[in-house]
Amino acid sequence: MFTKNELREKAKQIRSLLEIEKISENIIRNVKETEIYQAAKHIMIFYPMEDEINLLGLLDDDKNFYLPRVEGKELVVCPYKKGDELKFSSFKTQEPTSQPVNPNILEIIFVPALMADKNFHRLGYGKGFYDRFLSKNAQKAIRIVPIASLLVRDSIPSDEFDAQFDIILDEL
Repeated sequence: MFTKNELREKAKQIRSLLEIEKISENIIRNVKETEIYQAAKHIMIFYPMEDEINLLGLLDDDKNFYLPRVEGKELVVCPYKKGDELKFSSFKTQEPTSQPVNPNILEIIFVPALMADKNFHRLGYGKGFYDRFLSKNAQKAIRIVPIASLLVRDSIPSDEFDAQFDIILDEL
């Protein structure tokens, strides 16, 4: 069995070889076909980092979207629409500058992952931001991991503090 760090490196290698743009387009198509997405009004996505699934195409839909922002060791939820100001964080990702809102309004949270398994565990980047956020906030929101099918495994290592998700959405 691989360690989490070994799996992170493996996932990054696999991702670097994938056609992420095409995979992202197919995932967006699959998202839009779900009843959960069609019914939802308040949705948190994430701004993609290098080789990460890009959900920004959803922003054209008539919904209220939010992006996370890191404040200290926590994530806050900030409204975002196309064209709003973004700034680079210390983690080299784009973050909104809008004022945070109560995360309990969220109906769907798209959670980034390097890898996921069929037991609804995800492998993140190792900083714990999403695990802390999901354990404290938006308990009623559906947690969806959009991920390339090649990065879904039968099982990956997990700890008791690793927050689980509800749905895997891939490009197939």
